[in-house]
Amino acid sequence: MPYTADIQTLTKQEIKQREEEGCKVSQVRKMYRQLCDDGAPPQDFEKLYNKVEKLKAPSTYHEPSDLEAIRKARPNGPRKIEKVFSHGDLYDRIYGAWLGRSAGCLLGKPVEGATKEQIKMAAELSTGYPLQDYFGPIVNPPEEISSRKWGPRDWGPENKCLKGAITAMARDDDMDYTILGLHIMEEVGLNFTPADMGKQWLMHFPYHLVYTAEAVAYRNLVNGLRPPQTAMYRNPCREWIGAQIRADAFGYVNPGMPERAAELAFQDAALSHAMNGIYGEMFVAAMIAAAFVTDDIEEIIRIGASEIPKKTRLAECIDDCVKWCRKDKSWTATIKKISKKYGDLQGCHTITNAAIVLMGLLHSKGDFEKGITIAVMGGFDTDCNGATAGSILGAMLGAKALPEKWVAPLNDTLESILVGFHVNKLSELAKRTMAIAAKQIRGDS
Repeated sequence: MPYTADIQTLTKQEIKQREEEGCKVSQVRKMYRQLCDDGAPPQDFEKLYNKVEKLKAPSTYHEPSDLEAIRKARPNGPRKIEKVFSHGDLYDRIYGAWLGRSAGCLLGKPVEGATKEQIKMAAELSTGYPLQDYFGPIVNPPEEISSRKWGPRDWGPENKCLKGAITAMARDDDMDYTILGLHIMEEVGLNFTPADMGKQWLMHFPYHLVYTAEAVAYRNLVNGLRPPQTAMYRNPCREWIGAQIRADAFGYVNPGMPERAAELAFQDAALSHAMNGIYGEMFVAAMIAAAFVTDDIEEIIRIGASEIPKKTRLAECIDDCVKWCRKDKSWTATIKKISKKYGDLQGCHTITNAAIVLMGLLHSKGDFEKGITIAVMGGFDTDCNGATAGSILGAMLGAKALPEKWVAPLNDTLESILVGFHVNKLSELAKRTMAIAAKQIRGDS
């Protein structure tokens, strides 16, 4: 994990991150390899790391990390969309978002980190491919899907993430952050800062159950750093998917208010991420806010994209995906294009996984099952992508429209590792979320 990486590994990761930003890294990579070949001491890698940190990306893109600059660089968009919600409709949509996120996350959880080929094999050996249900137990799974590098430790019938043993949405960090996002808005209010969110992490999250950029930021908090330094100091994961998976609660409480949803998402993301890592969370939060007021998938995406700078790598990826999905008859054609252009990024990168989510949404044509299954079959960070696609479609469709086979096994229950929130009723979380959303609609907060 990056937060425990020695300086040699950290230097390698930072070179990769700088390369993805567009920096010229051939010289420092050559120096790195020479140090490795020579068996150089840590202090030599320290010097090289300092050199790598000074690399500057070309001006091809404009990717600021502060809110004012982000807003100045974004395209025109509807910052607020008026809609009258009945009490029942608003609750149904919020509950649908919680349920949809849970179902999509649970579907992708057994195959997190697997390749598309491994996912296909696991599905064929359990409940069938293309996916039309949760993964099921597999008797004597082959080595290709029993590897400890991804997926569950076993594919036996007692695994709580597999069909037949599911009794709740099993604990997952994707869902932990949604609960914590709701909690901070209840406890601190909607004017919370990145530092406020950092305090919530320290109070509620066990250190060894946060990952990648979040783990780095957590370590930096404990060592006395404050945002935005928590996001930048020795953090080669600053553009990974971690912030993007934390967006949902901020969209849920801002139905029809994409600008406000994106602003809250920024306050959360700036604790641990920079540039496209921040934009990913803002984009998703704004899409969720838009999903409450339109069922046009392309319009939801356009509204989400209007809250991030237009001259960025993520914005370029969004344009690519919309264009490709319009042309392609199937998601299998689109995934080839995504893999060709973006497949060299880190597997947990914001941009790659945002592309998978968009592929699922656009090829779903608004069908919940198609949306989450395509997002998972596409590979990369499957639980994250299934969850995000499910959240957006759940908000758009509402709980009553979600297929029973996806929501009934959850038993209205969400498990969490967060201190004070171990077992939660999804319906109660929805009621608490609605209380804040109703105030936002009235303009009370």
